[in-house]
Amino acid sequence: MVGIVLYIVLDAVAQLLPPHYSPISQAESDLAVGKFGYIMTVNFLNRGLLSLEFLLAFMGTIRLNDGRARNYRGGLLLLGTWSMGAFLLAVFPTDVPPTPVSWHGAIHLIVAAIAFLGGAFGALMMSLRMESDRSLRGVRQIALPVSVVVVVLCILDLLGGSIAHHAAANYGGLIERLFLGSVLLWIAVVSAFMLRKGQLPPQSSGIHLASASKASSYWR
Repeated sequence: MVGIVLYIVLDAVAQLLPPHYSPISQAESDLAVGKFGYIMTVNFLNRGLLSLEFLLAFMGTIRLNDGRARNYRGGLLLLGTWSMGAFLLAVFPTDVPPTPVSWHGAIHLIVAAIAFLGGAFGALMMSLRMESDRSLRGVRQIALPVSVVVVVLCILDLLGGSIAHHAAANYGGLIERLFLGSVLLWIAVVSAFMLRKGQLPPQSSGIHLASASKASSYWR
């Protein structure tokens, strides 16, 4: 969750610095090109790291030794692809139009498409699986709608150019940022639930009741 806050801050800083790329029409990756491009490059690494940390926390929550990890295998693999994709995006910078597409720019585009699909459908698959998981059922009512929004925004981002070229040219950057923000929102929602669950274990209420009973007997 700290990584998500850091991501937002670094993204805003990179956006405010020259050459002042348009957040509405230009892709976020363009921020990694230019004099201060290293800030966005660091942010790509941050996104990959915070996503991997989330996966580790999630696997710890479902307790791999009880067999439930098999239910999330597909979603974990897809979100792992999203995580590793962020690291690769930092290594292979994009090309800012009208610059011709270079070899590293082509790799960037391919990796971004694969990573985006992994993040979107990974979040959706894991949200659907939460229905059969008693320990995570409480967060599903929020995680599932958010994951549906993630998938819709991902499709609009990846297919927008072929469906509505004019709209994609003018609002492609905004759609991409909404997509990325929705993925981070999904991670934040599930992370907050896991954090709360870790601080307030199921047996705590019983402990508090027992303590209250002892205190009552003492004063009587």
